[in-house]
Amino acid sequence: MDKSIEEAMFLISRGCDEIINEEELKQKLIKSQKTGKPLTIKVGFDPTAPDIHLGHSVIMRKMKHFQDLGHRVIFLIGDFTGRIGDPSGKNKMRKQLTEEEVLINAKTYQEQVFKILDKDKTVVEFNSRWCEQMKFSDVLGLTSRYTVARMLERDDFTKRYKTGQPISIMEFLYPLTQAYDSVALKTDFELGGTDQKFNLLVGRDLMREYKLEPQVVITMPLLEGTDGIEKMSKSLGNYVGINESPKDMYGKLMSIPDKLITRYMELTTDIPIADIQNYKKQMEDGSNPRDIKSILACEIVSMYHSEDDARMASEEFTRIFKDRGIPDDMPLLDIKKGITIFELLKIANTGESSSQLRRLLQQGSVSIDNEKIIDQNAVVESGSILKIGKRIFYKLQIS
Repeated sequence: MDKSIEEAMFLISRGCDEIINEEELKQKLIKSQKTGKPLTIKVGFDPTAPDIHLGHSVIMRKMKHFQDLGHRVIFLIGDFTGRIGDPSGKNKMRKQLTEEEVLINAKTYQEQVFKILDKDKTVVEFNSRWCEQMKFSDVLGLTSRYTVARMLERDDFTKRYKTGQPISIMEFLYPLTQAYDSVALKTDFELGGTDQKFNLLVGRDLMREYKLEPQVVITMPLLEGTDGIEKMSKSLGNYVGINESPKDMYGKLMSIPDKLITRYMELTTDIPIADIQNYKKQMEDGSNPRDIKSILACEIVSMYHSEDDARMASEEFTRIFKDRGIPDDMPLLDIKKGITIFELLKIANTGESSSQLRRLLQQGSVSIDNEKIIDQNAVVESGSILKIGKRIFYKLQIS
């Protein structure tokens, strides 16, 4: 894509939390434009949670921006570092993955990531390729280039050190190993979430130690989940998966707090910034946020499915929630009379954990034929429609 340096800077900076630093970014872009040589952009993924959701897409879409500008994007699967475990934000040592677990998760990642990235323009790398070739003397040489004092500047290490919680030497090796990936690949840019800033900066420092031009670090915000509070996470149940059905995706997006509408637009879509600012002004001037939220939901469903899927999901959502109807197509549950509501919810297999199902019951989010059920031991004797939360319906057949 032929863009001016200013246009490229504008696209790259969209939604970013921090760029370290912008002048270096600009100079790299100018050099690339003059020489015709693409820049190398690296993003590392430790394959520990392979179900990609919109939170993951924030960084992946920034990778796609670089691809659109004609640069070389490396999707680096940390099959080696994944066996160490990233201690970022953790108050204890992270459980290590086996090589088999890492490779299974890596395969799942690759099956999903090309819903966002251009497969023909993506280089998939595994950091075991160079890490496993290192001799012990190479590792000692690597450790000599960074100090314990610098490592303890990292917030989570500092907290653990001050409270007397153990920190293994292997955990110190994680940011060093991740940083060495940048040396091995001679990267121009590295992207990561704000929680990865320390690791990314170690890479920048280590490249200087190896007499390489340091990478520019770009950090992206951590996207809040549908609850509007916690970072999007499958374990918290506040996520929107990119492989979810159009109906579920649309319904979840319509449930986000109004304050997140324009943030989601900026970070998870290509809706022009000028349009996003206009939508924000419309809401400030009294427009119904639900209408703007519908635009967001349709845009995202269209991206991962199709415009027809988005239209049908919108129509069904309106029929169910605005007109208080029920969906035309519901999965059938064939159950025995006398089953408890909690057992029924587990049979429904909504993907929620047992504790999350109990929470739904306590919150009055479960009903049969519009009658709320709170007691998890309540016995189901009759009924035709089970509703879980705002979007999940089942047709019951009780025998």
